[in-house]
Amino acid sequence: MSILVERDGPLATVVLNRPEKLNALTRAMWGALGDAIAALSADDTVRCVVVRGAGERAFSPGNDIGEFAVQRSNKAQAREYGKVMHATAAALAGCRHPLVAQIHGLCVGGGLEIAALCDLRICGESSRFGAPIKNLGLVMAYAEMAPLVDLAGRAVALEILLEGRIFDAAEAKSKGLVTRVVPDAEVAAEARATAQRIAEGAPLAARWHKKFARRLAQGTPLTAAELDECFDCFDTADFREGYEAFLAKRKPRFAGR
Repeated sequence: MSILVERDGPLATVVLNRPEKLNALTRAMWGALGDAIAALSADDTVRCVVVRGAGERAFSPGNDIGEFAVQRSNKAQAREYGKVMHATAAALAGCRHPLVAQIHGLCVGGGLEIAALCDLRICGESSRFGAPIKNLGLVMAYAEMAPLVDLAGRAVALEILLEGRIFDAAEAKSKGLVTRVVPDAEVAAEARATAQRIAEGAPLAARWHKKFARRLAQGTPLTAAELDECFDCFDTADFREGYEAFLAKRKPRFAGR
């Protein structure tokens, strides 16, 4: 299967599973990725999702150009292909659970778009980034560019797209594209530890934080109902468990209620 879903208790890992092609994305993979993320988002037993490429050579170099002749050779085909990509982007953006990108090696083009839609991005020191699609005569569509602009800003997004350079992890960190850079041998362990820290927190709080962050990004005034929702957490069992555990100096056991 080109998209694998692995579960370890409340942690889920979604693997772009095409290592022989450095996890280059096909139309079918985009669709399967969207389906996997949508299913995990609907599962209340999930507390964090790690997204990674198979192996340690690449997260993904983007779309498989070898498929273009039959899947993206003209505007009509590209529009249909784009519908699949953009539906998956919407699934990633709307996922209720925190998403952590575990980035080994190359993270370019569509791979960078997927990583940008995650909440946290952890990469190795030798990881490389970019979006050299200008060399194919292509543009990054609005739905694909928006996460990059949201993450790094308009100026950085244009620098990446207009120059088409491939750059290193240190530069990616300076541009705000990645959350954390660690030695290559520690990427998997750091991503796992990050996901575990997230999973140990109150899952309802994580979902609310994601919802609030998305709403604030819209830039429009908040309604009275939205402002009031910020206090709903005080009526949850998780809140009672949290403060009781703190006072008892024990680890909280959140149930997501």
